[in-house]
Amino acid sequence: MSASRRSGATDELGPEGSEPEREGPAGSDLLAALLDGMDAALCAFDADGVVTHWNREAERILGWTAEEAVGRAGFAGWAVRSADAEEVEARLMSAMDAPGRQVNEFALLTKDGRRVLVRTQSAAVRGPDREPAGVYCAFSEVHAQIDLERSIALSEALLEDAGWGVVLVDADLRPAVVNAYAARALGAGRTSVLGRPLGELLSQGVEELESALTHVLAEGAPPALAELWVTVRTPEGERRRCWRSGFVRLSSPLAEEPVPLGVGWLFQDVTEARQGEQEASLLRFRTQQLHRAARAAAECENPAEAVTVHLDFALAGFADHAVIDRVAEGGAETGRVRLVRIAETPSGAPGPCRLDGRAGLPVLYADGHPALQCVERAGTVRAGAGSLKGDAAREWASARQWPQGTVHALCTVLRSRGRTLGAVTFLRTSHRTAFERADAMYAEDVAAHIATALDLAALLPEEG
Repeated sequence: MSASRRSGATDELGPEGSEPEREGPAGSDLLAALLDGMDAALCAFDADGVVTHWNREAERILGWTAEEAVGRAGFAGWAVRSADAEEVEARLMSAMDAPGRQVNEFALLTKDGRRVLVRTQSAAVRGPDREPAGVYCAFSEVHAQIDLERSIALSEALLEDAGWGVVLVDADLRPAVVNAYAARALGAGRTSVLGRPLGELLSQGVEELESALTHVLAEGAPPALAELWVTVRTPEGERRRCWRSGFVRLSSPLAEEPVPLGVGWLFQDVTEARQGEQEASLLRFRTQQLHRAARAAAECENPAEAVTVHLDFALAGFADHAVIDRVAEGGAETGRVRLVRIAETPSGAPGPCRLDGRAGLPVLYADGHPALQCVERAGTVRAGAGSLKGDAAREWASARQWPQGTVHALCTVLRSRGRTLGAVTFLRTSHRTAFERADAMYAEDVAAHIATALDLAALLPEEG
């Protein structure tokens, strides 16, 4: 019999109310079969610490058969190192005097001498008189339990404390699990984003993200991280963000063939770093353009040509069109500022800036025109079509005598030697963003070079 050393061994460790020596061979065989059929390793000790029961799972884990284990006094000398035997026995037998179950972890020895870390649950077995008659002990290897606990702990840490976003996307490309970081990045709660299409969370960049997720589902994770620029919809409005992303395909470990469960998407918000790099790169480019323009202008025999050279170099990567208006003579007598167009870029086709005096006739700017405000304030003025679209936007540009398609404008005053000479206006179409503070600073640098060239040329209306 594998579970007990004798047929009546369970009498003294039987349940409450059992009578000694009443269990026959059939009952003993049934108990042995029940113990051997359990998935947990089970052993039992009498009040003197002698092993009375040993099932098949205990035999599988430690290698000692029931015939070899039952009848031994404790684990000393065979299942535990001699140095640890006293402590192990004391911890096991302490369950006789303690209420409930006692949980312990310690190392046991297998028959071939290997050490196995086990977790035990021990409890007292009481006799008919309700007095402790022994101890039963269930134990299992801890490695699998530790691996499971580590996996659970890692999952909890990723979902709660990680410094990057974690999103588990199902096979339909919808979020199934979202950690706190990702929820903040998406501008919503952890539960409110679950099951929603990504297009409801992102207004731009969703096609690129879904393409990456689909590729991972079909082909596996890409070899390197990807940086995705997206626009997130939030209650406060849309936000442009850059997310450095990595992807992992999730497959069921229980299936014989890999069954895709979805994609693990991990990302960090690197918007500030990328914007800083872009701004630094843009600043270097603009500085180089100013130096190149200065060298090219120095080769011009006519200072008027230097005006257009500066404007052509300034437009690269900065604006789509530009116009230069000079303050007309006689404005002081009339008490009203008048501007004369002296240079502009072609509006119908690409080409260099050209001089255009228009016979010295003032441009019919309406009161409050950004160019007039710029001259009157001797500063920089930004203007935009705002939310206007289609015909309304075209009318907005036409009313200000700017080329069709203009939706953003930046007017900068031209000053030299303490005198206001006019204004330069940079124009952008709808495919560009609005002018920002850094753009205004660059425009002022360009305007300083243009004003110097204008001052040297001393252009008159008839010279246009």
